[in-house]
Order: sequence, then structure tokens, then C-alpha cells
Amino acid sequence: MEQYEPDRLTPARAAAMRRSFRGGRAALTRRSLLRASAGGALAAGGLGALSACGIPAASKTQGGQSADDHSAQEKVVNFSNWPEYIDVDDKTNRHPTLDAFARQTGIHVKYTEDVNDNDEFFGKVQPQLAAGQDTGRDLIVVTDWLAARMIRLGYVQKLDPSHLPHAFANLSDQFRAPDWDPGRAYSYPWQGVSTVVAYNKKALDGIEVKSVSDLLDNPRLKGRVGFLTEMRDSIGMTMLDMGMDPGKFTDDDFDKVVARLQKAVDKGQIRRFTGNDYTSDLTKGDFAACVAWGGDVVQLQADNPDVGYVIPDAGYMTSTDNMLIPNKARHKANAERLIDFFYQPEQAAALAAYVNYVSPVSGVRPYLAKIDEAAADNPLIVPDKAMQAKSHAFRALTQREETAYQQKFSKLTGA
Repeated sequence: MEQYEPDRLTPARAAAMRRSFRGGRAALTRRSLLRASAGGALAAGGLGALSACGIPAASKTQGGQSADDHSAQEKVVNFSNWPEYIDVDDKTNRHPTLDAFARQTGIHVKYTEDVNDNDEFFGKVQPQLAAGQDTGRDLIVVTDWLAARMIRLGYVQKLDPSHLPHAFANLSDQFRAPDWDPGRAYSYPWQGVSTVVAYNKKALDGIEVKSVSDLLDNPRLKGRVGFLTEMRDSIGMTMLDMGMDPGKFTDDDFDKVVARLQKAVDKGQIRRFTGNDYTSDLTKGDFAACVAWGGDVVQLQADNPDVGYVIPDAGYMTSTDNMLIPNKARHKANAERLIDFFYQPEQAAALAAYVNYVSPVSGVRPYLAKIDEAAADNPLIVPDKAMQAKSHAFRALTQREETAYQQKFSKLTGA
């Protein structure tokens, strides 16, 4: 078990981290919006009902149809991403990395923050993709489970490796081989997200927390423990604690994990399941410890020296937000050049210094250290090989599993 206390922060770093906080509480950042709502439509019978009925595929061939590429004639990329998920110059409100891309390539990026929720975004573009129409977007960023669905349905284009020399060379080994996109034929990670056990040292009052078992079983923590409403994180962390592999599990394994969590709910050990609002509970001490997202922990530590985190010996969960090119995109080659641009270590460093999530780019550390030494030394932003070895990804789910598992988890959480 590795335990981390907050580092001493420079004023510049503290100010940068506080950008995501307003009025003393966490703002709705990209991760909070995503995680608070992921699977919500399934629970409510929305997009989950579409899945159960069968969403039409774009074609029988995985990877979808090639569009006529206008990249040579139209020097533009239409890029859809999440809010507050790219570097911003506070004085000009421009994005320095995108400006650098334009100077380097002559290609202008039309950047839109219109991905506010995975299910909502999929519902917005799915009718066009199913009909073989251009969505007006050349590049999108969605979370791994939705990326897997879109690849399975043939809604995205296969990437041209010849346009991605930096991406191929510099992609971290940790993210090279997801089971839903072997060899990264259709996607490259934008950023990674680590799921850890966080704690409020003052609220623990000497209680030692090393594992998920401590959260679930220590009677001194009764009613002061939080888990996440994101199924893959709460279930995955508990699977690891029970000696299971989140990358290889059965229906029976899943049911055993739900039963263990249900027992903790019934006895009042778990105070509640939360979206990103756990950050307020943790900083106030209503949660003594909880399952948390690494990017949030980095930001919380800037304001609260009592916040720390542990990497359990059993391991931790990792997920990714991924860049994909939809079918019929007009500027595929330009989009591939933008993907490759962000795999240049100096550009990856500029992005990581601002958003504080896991950089998927190998070799980013010395470039990040020039910007912010504390960030470069933070394993939640640049995991070392020992930490990478402890990371686990939740396996891709079939359509049946996606619906069935979410229903069981929603019942557990009371959603």
C-alpha cells in the first residue's frame, strides 16, 4: 500500500489548481459532469432502453465507412470536447496548444465544448451516424466505455498509422492495449483517470486506511465512507480488493461484489454513493475516506492539506477519455494530425499542467517539470512504472451485460 500526503505547493501551482473551484466548492468540471451522469440514462431507461432494443450499426464492417476527405482543401478541424478539459490562457481565454498547432500546421481548430455527458452526447450524434451522415465533427472525446460501443457499432473511422508517428511512438504502455480497441486502431487517449482511496486526515483522527476493506469493514468509519455512482470504479475497486480481476470476471463475480457492497449499505457503513459532490463531503470531513478520482484529489490538495490518498496493495482502477474520428468526418487527415500533435511531449506537458489528469504520453515528465515540478513529481499526473503496474481497466461489456449490470448497480445505489 502506498500512501501520499500533499506536497508543498508553490503559489503559482495553487492558483492554477484553484481554477476549477468557485465560491469554496468544486465547480462542474469535465470529470464531475461525466462521472456524475455516466450510466444515468441506463438507470432511467433512456439510452439503456435503446441499447436493449438494439441500436442500428452503421455498417457490417467494424470501423465504419470512409468519408471523402477534404483536409487538403479545407485547413480546419472541428473538435468536440468536454468543458474545462484543455489548457486556457487566463488573460486571452485562448487555448495555447491549439494556437501552436495552427502555427505549426496552418490548420485552424474550431473547438467546441459540447460534450457534457456521454449518454447525452451519444443520443445527439447517433441518429446521424446510423444514417451515414456527417455529424459536423472531425474529432470527439468520449470515455472508454462509450468509445467501445461506438467502435462496436461501426460509428468511427479506422486511423491511418502513417499520420500518427508521435502517437504510436509515445503512447504510454499503460494504455496501449485496451480489450475494446486492440492496438489502438480507432482511438487514442486524451487523458487518463486514476481511481484511488482518498481520505481526510483530520476526520480519520488516527484511523489507518490502506484498502477498500478498511472502508467497508472498519466499524470506526461507520457512516463516514463514500463510494462513487460510477459503476466501473466502485465495482472495479471492490473486485480488486476481493482478489478478482476487473478485466476478467463473470456474472457470479459481479453479483458477489454487489452483495458485499449491499452488506455495507445495509449496516450503514457507506454513507452514500455520490457523483463529484463527494469532494465537498471529503473536504468538510463528512467523509473520513472514500473512493475518489485522482484529478479531483490533485485539485483538493491545493486547498486542504488534510486531504491525502492511498494506492491499495490490491491495485487501482484506470480509465481513459479517448479521441475518435466519426464516420463521414470531412477532415480526417487534419484530425489525425491534431491527435498526433498532442502526443508531442511538450504539447502533452502543457495540457497535463493545466488539467491535472494522467498524461498518456510517455516521456512527458521532463517537459512537464519545466512548467511545474510538483506536477511532474505527482504520480496522479505522471505515474511511475511501479504505479502503472498496479493499474487495472474494467473490461468491455456486451450489450446484455451493460444493461444488466447497470440495473443491479442502480438498485444498490438507490438511483
